[in-house]
Formats: sequence, C-alpha cells, structure tokens
Amino acid sequence: MLRRTYDDQVCSIARALEVVGERWTLLIVRDAMGGVTRFDGFLQRMPIARNVLSDRLNGLVQYGVLERVLYQDRPPRHEYRLTAKGRELTPVLLSLMAWGDRHMPEETGPPALAEHAGCAGLVHPRMICDCCEQEVAPDVVVMRPDGAATARGPAAR
Repeated sequence: MLRRTYDDQVCSIARALEVVGERWTLLIVRDAMGGVTRFDGFLQRMPIARNVLSDRLNGLVQYGVLERVLYQDRPPRHEYRLTAKGRELTPVLLSLMAWGDRHMPEETGPPALAEHAGCAGLVHPRMICDCCEQEVAPDVVVMRPDGAATARGPAAR
C-alpha cells in the first residue's frame, strides 16, 4: 500500500491510509460494494493495470478488507468478497461521495445514489454526538489528541 512516511506518528488516520489510502484501493472497495467480485469485473470498471489491480486486491485480502474465495477449480479462479471489516468502509465512501457531489458536481447530477436495501430510501452520511444524540455539523467538531475527549463521553457519566 502506501510507503510509510509517517512511522513516528501515532495517528489512526495514518494507519488507515496504509490500508486504503492508495488511489485505486477505495475504487476497488466501491466496486466491491456495488457487487463486483471478479478480477475481470474490476478491470472492466476501471482503467487500471492488471499488475496494479492484483497488488491492490492482494493487499486488501492481507488486511482483511476482502476475502479471496475459490469459485472454479480448473483452472483455479477466485472472486473477492467484502468482509465485515470491508463493509465498515461504507460510511467513508458515502462521505467521500457526498463531498464529491457537493464540491465537484456533474452537470447531469450525481452519478450514483446510495439506497437502503430494505425500503429503497436514500442513505446519507451523518455525524451524531454519542452524548446528546444530536446531529453535528462539521464546523463544530474538534479533534483532541491522546484520547482526551473520551473522559467526557457517555462512559464518564
């Protein structure tokens, strides 16, 4: 994945970028969420070199984001399925998609929508405070180092 240029940083974002920070990686996860499971399917959806796709798929399997499942014995062929860990990237992708739709819109409207499989309603990323349960706007979020904010969370009550 990414070359380590921040080994001395204690940062959850930096550790996550080691897994999903390369340009093609989140697009592979996006397509997997859309139902693509086979190597050739990923190739058809993206202008990516075969060796790069192979490297990214192997990395996602190594980190437990995808699992490699044999679907044919002769010749051996595998498909790539999202794991629970991979599906947990859904809010990340929805947030990136919403940001792109807002700040880099297509003239024809959003190229994709996220729907709830149960009722077909649209799904939107939201930030909710775990203390007051109110929706929180991005401009009132403060990042605190060293877990300082955890002392004020629900467990401290």
